[in-house]
Amino acid sequence: MAPLILITGAAGLIGHYLVKTAPRWALQWDVRGITRQDVDLTDAASLTGLVRSLKPLAIIHCAALSRTKDCERDPDSARRINVEATAHLAQLSQDIPFIFLSSGEVFDGRAGWYGEEDEPNPINVYGRTKLEAEQAVLQKSGHTVVRIVLTAGTSETGDRSFVEEMSRIAKAGKDVTLYADEFRCPLPAGVIARAIWELVDHKQPGLYHLGGSERLSRWEIGEALLPRYPELTGRLMKGSARNHVGSPRPVDLSLRCDKIQSFLSFPIPGFCEWLVGRTEAGADLWDYPDGGPLCW
Repeated sequence: MAPLILITGAAGLIGHYLVKTAPRWALQWDVRGITRQDVDLTDAASLTGLVRSLKPLAIIHCAALSRTKDCERDPDSARRINVEATAHLAQLSQDIPFIFLSSGEVFDGRAGWYGEEDEPNPINVYGRTKLEAEQAVLQKSGHTVVRIVLTAGTSETGDRSFVEEMSRIAKAGKDVTLYADEFRCPLPAGVIARAIWELVDHKQPGLYHLGGSERLSRWEIGEALLPRYPELTGRLMKGSARNHVGSPRPVDLSLRCDKIQSFLSFPIPGFCEWLVGRTEAGADLWDYPDGGPLCW
């Protein structure tokens, strides 16, 4: 029998893609995705019972309260889900590989192109809970933290990626304001999933950054999506982070990814590079291809 690997947050964007791509990239594993219908991660007793009954030989922890505004509204829930549940899972996994998906939001966004050695300084509740969770995870020498970025893709519920959110707002007849001075390095979920599966095989725990090779403003990202999302036409409005009202948002969360790139079997693409290549090939926009010239 193949060894069992558990993926939490399987109904979310990255968890969904990890389960979906397992037959392609994780043939040596018996993959099981779990959702809140299977277990409440904040119920320590139930979580302990599930893990002990299934006896996985590795865990990839994707589940989180990830919307910044939700974390600001309910910091107690954010801490229970993002910190306490993660710390408990890491403890339950002390003798097996454990990969935790964190976020570039642990940085304040003042500098950009952050490397793993740069000092975190979160400016919102989400970032603070992710950083605290990282610290709990990395107490175990065999555990891994991967800081990811703005992620594109198609979720089962249709509301988990920034692309889906933009499309939903535009289809409702509303304008989408995108800041021309707020920068990210977005990646498709399929690329992240493949990189995570290769990280599992690499068996080198630690802290890694995983973002696209292009630093783009929110406005540039929206313009790049226009050819494939016609509902955005006429709905994109250029704005400035200087006028932002609401939850604190780091201005520049571009990440340096040399460390993880050093062992990946493919070059991490830039977002625009990905869109152009997929469009020219007539391929499904967010799925990672099986092979050929687009298999970077």
